[in-house]
Amino acid sequence: MLIEAFILVGTVVATAKYFSTKSPVASYYVGTATYFVCLMICSAWGIVATPFMALVGRRYDIQWLVARSFYELGSRWLGITMTVEGWEHLETRPAIYIGNHQSMIDILFLGRIFPNRCTVTAKKSLQYSPILGQWMTLAGAIFIDRGNSKGALNSLQKAGDDLKEKEISIWMFPEGTRTLFQTPNLLPFKKGAFHLAVQSGVPIVPVVCENYWRLYHKGTFVGGELKVKVLPPIPTTGLTAADVTQLSIDTRELMLKTLKELSRQQSSGQGRRRVQVHFDFASHPTCRRPHTSLTDCQGGITS
Repeated sequence: MLIEAFILVGTVVATAKYFSTKSPVASYYVGTATYFVCLMICSAWGIVATPFMALVGRRYDIQWLVARSFYELGSRWLGITMTVEGWEHLETRPAIYIGNHQSMIDILFLGRIFPNRCTVTAKKSLQYSPILGQWMTLAGAIFIDRGNSKGALNSLQKAGDDLKEKEISIWMFPEGTRTLFQTPNLLPFKKGAFHLAVQSGVPIVPVVCENYWRLYHKGTFVGGELKVKVLPPIPTTGLTAADVTQLSIDTRELMLKTLKELSRQQSSGQGRRRVQVHFDFASHPTCRRPHTSLTDCQGGITS
């Protein structure tokens, strides 16, 4: 039955691929639909795999497994591939990993680089999404309720306890919401991730995915290659809450500089090829700024 289901899905996507080549608008909507089909397939796979991973003592690797599965499937069906620089920094654990948040495609970017023994933060509403929400709950994702500061604070405090006791890492998007700029840019960073890192005494590992407006935005969804750069860990040892604001500002500046560099490389054609396909099957500066509350904690997946 499972094999027949995959054959059916493959046939539908192949047919959609053919028609999507006839119109950019069709390409956009078919691409979006295919993306969500991939997401649902991998979420269902995660629901099945989670109990077995727990039985063999690898519960904290289930998000890594499903993330990688999503990338392997999605990159083939959507024709979007990613090259990564700085793989060695993904071995840092425990840590707070942070990334730029452009659109729903970021889940594909996460799938490419998601570290072992790491859990993601996400907005509370995703917990109620069919299939995806059930899997994320089983996998131990941290849901942040933006409308409930006390609840959000409790969620992050528990996450901080798990981070230290179980030596797991946490992934956050410090911009707090998706914003796909036509030219490389970042929103101001919220400070929850930085408070959590300082209070736990763990490093921050910034991860930057190049701007992908040329591949995906409203009305456009084409294949191509993207570059991702994992930056060296930023230590937080010795920092206090009073240092958090400057820490977040300095980290944002570093990530924005990297984002612009990656985009310049793309524009000049350094290590980049544009693939016109639709669905191809085949030591840190001293910080002195005043702190803000941990309740400023948004920074999860908002897709």
